[in-house]
Amino acid sequence: MAERVPGGRLREPLALKGIVLMVVLGVVFGFLYWALVQAWNGLAVLMGPAGDLAQHVLLGGWLLVAPIAVAIIRRPGVGVLAEVLASVVEVVFLGSPVGPLLVVAALLQGLGSEIPFALGRYRRFGWTRFAVSGLLGATLVFGWSAFRFGWYGQDVLVLRFVLQAASGVVLGGLLAKVVVDALHRTGVLDGFAIGRAAAVGREPVARRG
Repeated sequence: MAERVPGGRLREPLALKGIVLMVVLGVVFGFLYWALVQAWNGLAVLMGPAGDLAQHVLLGGWLLVAPIAVAIIRRPGVGVLAEVLASVVEVVFLGSPVGPLLVVAALLQGLGSEIPFALGRYRRFGWTRFAVSGLLGATLVFGWSAFRFGWYGQDVLVLRFVLQAASGVVLGGLLAKVVVDALHRTGVLDGFAIGRAAAVGREPVARRG
């Protein structure tokens, strides 16, 4: 059934191709996230005594799929679902040592990442909104991680948060915008909401070639 949105218009139900794309993104990023874990382990070794902070440096990489899914499909919840699906792939198929609790972290990451786009009624996709998306995704999961790992009360608590928030903005927000724009320029997204928005002149995009 169509959903009524502000302004009296009816929002069409999420099309099958949108669902398929969301699932594909979740699966692909599940594997990419697993690869990122290997990079995290390597960085932790290179950082020596400060290796414990490596996860904060790379945290934003685990936030990518939510803003990408939202920016392309532009429907409520797709960012959260894509992020949770990616975590399920990590846990069930790739045997993430984090276990089922990874799904909780993914839920918080996806929720935080999607909030700025929801506040813009899924019509605003500028650089600032992507940056805030990464910041909120990183902030929500930081609160959860700090509780799980006993970071509260540590001298480096603020440093942990600053590193994680900066990573969220750069890797989870601005990099997501770069990826979305690059895919958009190829024309492969023309059949999705992002392509239709550009077609009506709201977001002109220069094509290559």
